[in-house]
Parts: sequence; C-alpha cells; structure tokens
Amino acid sequence: MAHIKRKYIDSHWSVFVVRGIIAILFGWVALFSMKQSFASLVSIVGVFLLCLSIVEFLNALHRAHQKTGWGISVSIAIVDAIVALALLLTIHEDTAWHLYIIAGYTFVRGICEIITGFRTDEDDTDRFIWILCGVCGAIMGIVVFNSGEYFVRFFGAYLFALGICSLIYGVHNRAQKMEDRAARKETAALAAKTRKRNAKKTKTSSRVASRKK
Repeated sequence: MAHIKRKYIDSHWSVFVVRGIIAILFGWVALFSMKQSFASLVSIVGVFLLCLSIVEFLNALHRAHQKTGWGISVSIAIVDAIVALALLLTIHEDTAWHLYIIAGYTFVRGICEIITGFRTDEDDTDRFIWILCGVCGAIMGIVVFNSGEYFVRFFGAYLFALGICSLIYGVHNRAQKMEDRAARKETAALAAKTRKRNAKKTKTSSRVASRKK
C-alpha cells in the first residue's frame, strides 16, 4: 500500500485531471491558432491562467473541508490570478512586458514543481512526474524568454507538457487512493475478526473459570 501524506500532492485526483484537460486545450489553441493576433493569444493565456486559478480555489475549498491544509492551494490560485490579470489588463502594452511575465511565470512554476518533486518521498512515480513537469517548465521558461515574437507558441508547448503530466498524475493519484481505501478496508476487516476472536476467547475463559468455582 502506498502511504500518502496529506500534502498538496494528495489533492483530489480530479483537480489534476481538470487542470490537465484545461492545459491541453489552451495549449492546442496557443500553439496551432496561427491566424490569431498577438493580443488574442495573450488573452488566451490570461484566460487559461484564470481557469487554473478557479480550479485551485475550488481545490482549496475541498482541502479546507477535508481539513488537509488549504494554504498552498490558495497561494497558487492567487499567483495564477495575479499573472492572468497582469496579462489581460495590459494586452495592448509592449510585447516585451508579456514576454517577461510569461517566461518568469513558466520558469518559477517549473522550479517550484521540481522542489515539490524532491520533497515527495512517498512514491517514486509521484516524484518522477512532478520533477519531469518542473524540468519542462524551467527549460521552457528559458526558451520562452529567448524566443522573441513566438514566445506564446512555446508557452503553448509547455501547456501541452503540463497537461499530459497532470493527466498522468491525476490517474495515478486516483489509483493510489483506491489502493489505499482497499487496504484500509482490509485492515478494518482483520481488526474486526481479531476483536470477535478475542471476545470468544474471553467468554470461553469466563465459562471455564465459573465451572471451576
């Protein structure tokens, strides 16, 4: 049984699946919408980050209800919302402004995911997925910074990688929870059998003692 600590990585599996679907959809649009204007592409990225922010806020509510800690989720949601608004409210500003914001966001997010991966010692698959996604983010952050006018396209490629990693992690996270649930049921069943067995032994001992008296 995989022992899972109640950290951000143990958020409900649907959070990562939804994040993966959103990232792949927006990545596809950003990467292959060749006829879109630059302002439209920037707005697409801004809307994507707002969607991520909403998902994280919902995740924070779920974690608060489950009493598993909501601080990290709220922090991520706030950062995503700030970056999204910084893009959407400055669509007609100089291109360099948007390049710096998207490159910095991608790089910092990648570094944070690498750190999360190395701090995840419960499962090798968890660690690998988080580190892989983080490495993609850190590399793509540098690529975006040096990509000139095509930086939104490269960010779209990063969204694809983020989406695929999130989907894989979501499916794996669900499998872990099912395995953990089955193990808890098995442990509870064994404990119940042990209690019944001990109760029978106690009754038998009491009867023997009463007969001897």
